[in-house]
Amino acid sequence: MNDELSAEFAIEPSGKLTAREKRVARLWKMAPWMALAGVTVTPPAVLLLAYLLSGFSPVLLLLTITSLPIALIAAIFVTLILLVYRRQWARAFRDRLASDGITADEVGFFLSELTGGEKRALREMENRQPLLADAYRETLALRLNASRLTASARRSLLQVERRINRARYLNAPDTSVLLDELGRDRQRLEKLKQEGASRRAEAEARLQMIEAAASRGASWAETNYMLQRLDEGRKNLPLGLENARAQQQLREDAEELRKELTP
Repeated sequence: MNDELSAEFAIEPSGKLTAREKRVARLWKMAPWMALAGVTVTPPAVLLLAYLLSGFSPVLLLLTITSLPIALIAAIFVTLILLVYRRQWARAFRDRLASDGITADEVGFFLSELTGGEKRALREMENRQPLLADAYRETLALRLNASRLTASARRSLLQVERRINRARYLNAPDTSVLLDELGRDRQRLEKLKQEGASRRAEAEARLQMIEAAASRGASWAETNYMLQRLDEGRKNLPLGLENARAQQQLREDAEELRKELTP
């Protein structure tokens, strides 16, 4: 069974999302529930048909009734197996997509790595403000990349720390050279972890700004500015968000001034 699943749902080595993989992802999404319905209904339905065609045989009627709970138990078992395989496939699939960086179009495959608030905000923007949803999705991709970078650096750092501890107990002549190399690896990974944490903080700040813009109800011009590329989430605040914030402040100031001038 493992060989058949591996052959059918093999993942391409490249980090690019293919049309075939989109179809496979949709199939994996539906497969457990299709199996649950199919395995539950098919045996009783076949026995019921045989009962009708046989001239209402009491034995077949008894088998039909008896098969219902048995089919349900078998369906639940098959569904659980498919859910386990789907989880394994999805994990490998996400890792491959993230190998060359997560893009805005691929965020939908990483919903399990989003927080509840991020899922809710994205869903609301997609329903009410599709243009803002594009900017939000792009920033989510930056946040996911930064989170994975930090987690990968942390795991590698733990491995290096264990190697350093083992190397200190060695009595070989090259121990000092090994410790120097491992020390440089540790410094590099520490810097990488800090960089990932910094990028994640920037992305999370931008997500909050986009959520704030969405709650105010951004206009077409403001949203159009926000859709400009977010310069990979490193240096400056997005021009569109700064412009939207400035325009919103000007409108609020103008509204207050108009209220003061109104007799």
